Amino acid sequence: MTINCKGTLVDLVTPKVMGILNITPDSFFDGGKYKNELDILHQTEKMLKEGATFIDVGAYSSRPGATHISEEEELQRIIPVINLLIKNFPGIIISVDTFRSNIAKETIQAGAAIVNDISGGKIDTNMFETVAQLQVPYILMHMLGTPQNMQKNPVYKNVTQEITSFFAAQITQLHQLKLNDVIIDMGFGFGKTVAHNFEILKNLNLFKSLDSPILAGISRKSMLYKTLDITAQEALNATTSANTIALMNGANILRVHDVKEAVEAVKIVQQVSN
Repeated sequence: MTINCKGTLVDLVTPKVMGILNITPDSFFDGGKYKNELDILHQTEKMLKEGATFIDVGAYSSRPGATHISEEEELQRIIPVINLLIKNFPGIIISVDTFRSNIAKETIQAGAAIVNDISGGKIDTNMFETVAQLQVPYILMHMLGTPQNMQKNPVYKNVTQEITSFFAAQITQLHQLKLNDVIIDMGFGFGKTVAHNFEILKNLNLFKSLDSPILAGISRKSMLYKTLDITAQEALNATTSANTIALMNGANILRVHDVKEAVEAVKIVQQVSN
């Protein structure tokens, strides 16, 4: 349960928190919020001070029905931000949220440490070979379809079994390419109904059979606010509740918008687990 991030060994036996930094104009919760260098630096400093181990930078909005952007535009958005963060926060561990192998390569060369692929290698067939060559931790997420169509009519015979089979096949490919640091992400909200999402959360501990660290990305998602008939902006308490369940069911990383609350959830659950 240890991953190597640019020579820094991160132990995931004690769960860690990954802070979300969306530099997109249209992300579902914080789109357009971090437009200039000052806003980006302020938010990153806040998340690091609150206890984030990783900062996940995304330049391509993957919310349901999101606008598709070119590789060039994604690169133009993200490289200056990586340069800015590394200059101002030496030692920062940056995860790059991209499904494109060229973006992964360019950002790792610029100083990022982790590749976070929402498509689990399904959109860009060069991704697995690229991350294997780079020898960086890879977050393998399950998604049904693409961000443009994933929520149209997601259907499974058995959602837990089908996602487990997907992970097993993809992890085998990655291990054959000699990439060992593979983290799995169930992809809450990515081609799943509300019922599917809660079934996955309930069964999260079953994915431990895959012998890979588990990342849970539930923060302020529609499975929470639709259930409670509230907005994403009002879903912090629901997020903490869901994160607590995820931790108790084996999550090793929480990917969140609100770092302080997630770090507190980890500390409380650790008191029960120790």
